[in-house]
Amino acid sequence: MPALVRYMLSRLFIGFVLGVGSAVAIVQIEPPAFGAALSPLEALLFTYSKGAAFALGYLATALGWESTRL
Repeated sequence: MPALVRYMLSRLFIGFVLGVGSAVAIVQIEPPAFGAALSPLEALLFTYSKGAAFALGYLATALGWESTRL
């Protein structure tokens, strides 16, 4: 696998894991913030959306700030 692809996939994965972890913490700590109780599908979509946003944000930050040579 080329170095750039490995770099991008690893940064996307790390960001996704951070986003999912924060979404799970939000759902566990403050479920009333979303109104009624969440169904499993709503909770899954919420965690996926947070994970995807964090993944792209982590990748963009890593590409902009890290000075590693590929």
